[in-house]
Amino acid sequence: MRTTAGNALPRALSGEDPMQYELDYGPSSQGRGEFVRLALEAAGCADLDVARSPDKGLGIPRLRRFRSGREEAALPFAPPFLKAGRHVVAQTANSLLFLGARHGLAPTAEAGRLWTDQLQLTIAGGVGEIHDTHHPIASSRYYAQQKRQARRRAADFLRNRLPKYLGYFGRVLARNTRGRGRLVGSQLTYADRSLLQVLTGLDDAFPRTTRRALPRHRRLGALSRAVEAHARVGAYLHSDRRVPFNEGGILRHYPQLESR
Repeated sequence: MRTTAGNALPRALSGEDPMQYELDYGPSSQGRGEFVRLALEAAGCADLDVARSPDKGLGIPRLRRFRSGREEAALPFAPPFLKAGRHVVAQTANSLLFLGARHGLAPTAEAGRLWTDQLQLTIAGGVGEIHDTHHPIASSRYYAQQKRQARRRAADFLRNRLPKYLGYFGRVLARNTRGRGRLVGSQLTYADRSLLQVLTGLDDAFPRTTRRALPRHRRLGALSRAVEAHARVGAYLHSDRRVPFNEGGILRHYPQLESR
């Protein structure tokens, strides 16, 4: 993705073209890249999605060049990674920490920035647990090779872990008494948008359980509506640029994993 919006990059991250972003991720699933996409959309930075670019040298091919040493940049472990000039910011939470500071998607005070990052890391932990409901043994194996274990893992997640995550974020919203239903401060942050992504994914992956649980967490529903009401984010969510949830992503719907 590219942008011409925003302030200049910090000196340590300045490169040949500090006003340009490129987000490298796969073109066929939302995955972890979607959290970064939502932040870029909120900041008005989403002019080009590298994953869908006709340039065959971007995305995974560029990651291979990084690994081979043919391209000088910080070596990311895996996508998503955000390219800013000559520099690469990898890991979803790290990319969001960077974008949050630069584009007003997090508080300016250090305590607020760290708290927002902490919430994002908690969200990341939850996303990992959701992923493991359909791949409990190994990501290298197909879902069909671990169905029995997936049913057990999903049942435990829905019974024990999901209520804890929903309850935790509900309490965070309740304790932020000056925040008008926001996780941090009084403005929407990247953490709010990331939480919407998880709630939307849960509704797709485990619709019966999620729709039974959310009425008990009214603040989460109100936050989701507030994020969706943001003009740029709302337009993106309803556009054909947003890849639908599918069985190639992290948040997947397998009906057999949700007991009645």
